[in-house]
Amino acid sequence: MAEGFFMRICWRAVAIVVSLSITSVALRAQEIESDVFATMAGKCSTLKVAERDFACTSIAFSHSPGGRSAFTVPLNDPDDESHIITFSGESGNRQQDNRYELPIDRVLLKSKDSPKAEGLPIASVEPSSGRCTQIGNLALQQVSSVSCAATDEKGRNYQLQFESDGSPIKVKIIRVVDPETEERRTKILAAHVEQVKCRHMADAQGVLPRDRTEFILRCMEQ
Repeated sequence: MAEGFFMRICWRAVAIVVSLSITSVALRAQEIESDVFATMAGKCSTLKVAERDFACTSIAFSHSPGGRSAFTVPLNDPDDESHIITFSGESGNRQQDNRYELPIDRVLLKSKDSPKAEGLPIASVEPSSGRCTQIGNLALQQVSSVSCAATDEKGRNYQLQFESDGSPIKVKIIRVVDPETEERRTKILAAHVEQVKCRHMADAQGVLPRDRTEFILRCMEQ
């Protein structure tokens, strides 16, 4: 499982923000469907998208409730402020305390020319094979570098070599609730509301104390 205690959260549901410290608007689009979202500042000594070279000053790690993890990089593209690449995969693991590896099975690309939904660009998904390696421990907020290399089905190559500048990692953790638990809570709340209504009705109709319980039960069944 990816990154120690962060990965224990695994159910899709309503998210409650525990800590919010994300500063990049470009990265916020990647928060959807995530239970962990962390940003790191630094620079890319290598960032190649197909045949083009780019630079970067930040990278984000995310983990979704479904178990998928990703490294997302906003490209420093003077012609496109929404240019983003994401290396995504499942079954990430830490065989050593300071080394996390994520097998890549897809690369996601966003740009100003991408189709949009609610004003946000929709990523094109390129099935790919490759691997990302993170040196450091995200749980301890100590990451020195991230490297990724992947090739898509069309033979295009994507490469990343990112070095942290040593500044604090900004982490957002989202606590999620099991949908079944949420449904039970909703039913309990609804029953409580009905009970209160029936009590008020009993008071309004002057129901005697000895008949009150029976009245409320009949009222709630209606």
